[in-house]
Amino acid sequence: MSAGSRGTRRMAAVALRPSNFSVCRGCQESLTITRRDYASAASTVIGGGSGDISKAEIPLPSSSEASSTSPSYDIKAGVVLSRPPQITRDLTPFEKSFYFYQKRLNERLALPFTRYFYFKRGTPADEDWKRKFRERLTPSRDIGKYNAYSPEAWNDELLVGAVESEPEHQVEMLLRDAELVTTASSEGATTKKVEIERPAFRVTEADKKNDQKSLDRLLQRTLYLLVKTKQGYWKFPSSSVGLNENLRSAAERTLSETAGVNMNTWFVGFHPIGHYSYIFKTPKPDQGTKELIAGEKTFFLKSRIMAGQADLQANTLDIADFKWLAKEEIQRFVLPQYYSSVKNMLADR
Repeated sequence: MSAGSRGTRRMAAVALRPSNFSVCRGCQESLTITRRDYASAASTVIGGGSGDISKAEIPLPSSSEASSTSPSYDIKAGVVLSRPPQITRDLTPFEKSFYFYQKRLNERLALPFTRYFYFKRGTPADEDWKRKFRERLTPSRDIGKYNAYSPEAWNDELLVGAVESEPEHQVEMLLRDAELVTTASSEGATTKKVEIERPAFRVTEADKKNDQKSLDRLLQRTLYLLVKTKQGYWKFPSSSVGLNENLRSAAERTLSETAGVNMNTWFVGFHPIGHYSYIFKTPKPDQGTKELIAGEKTFFLKSRIMAGQADLQANTLDIADFKWLAKEEIQRFVLPQYYSSVKNMLADR
């Protein structure tokens, strides 16, 4: 190419360039480093004429050349499958004292109970009411013996270690009071005991046995599904993203191939909530494409389990075991680098 034609092309490129076009120094250096100059191949002449040039073939770098200079990453889709808390958390000692104080304050400020509006004088119900009031000095049995209208009404503080502020004790007192039913008849008033079903315990059998495969443990906490590979590493379920998959579809497939289809799950969104990068010490060739892989990049999607349980019998991702663990329990199983990448995705409760 003559000097005149090169100058014309440079002038045309400058004239057609946008006015706000700018390239930073870092981009210029990267473009200079990665730029490759190739000689033009022989022109393909169609029609046999020496002056009829239709196309000039420029060879591109081969896949082996490209992979040797810039290894790619294996992109994976991970699933953070969680079971939300099933019950409220335990109260702190301060909260127990506060709520107990509010109950006694309400007992003190509320209007006196007008029993003659509900019970006729001299009836068995009226006598039963007076007997119960003499026993506990208050209509509210769950707050202990306390008379809000006596000279000692100001003394409503509990001693250290008193059981009256414990929710279990309050529930038991209310149920015990409801079990005693007084009935009136021609022969007089009779009191009988009626069995009332107790609330379920907050500590389950799975908690006592420390069954980490059960979803009935740690009902106050969020549990996460952690799986163990055949190599002995614990992690969240993950697998490589296919050519025709997005992160959401790859995550759904990963979950079914890992823990089976016996779970009713719901994915919260289409966008990842975090990622984990792992770089190999030396690039490894891919089994299918033979390209060099520099490492793995896993993008995690959030999901919830509504019902069911994990089943590894038909898994196709070489998963050996699974556990349902809380946040602080996960730290004891996974690698420190892995936990530092995923800990901010996990709920403290």
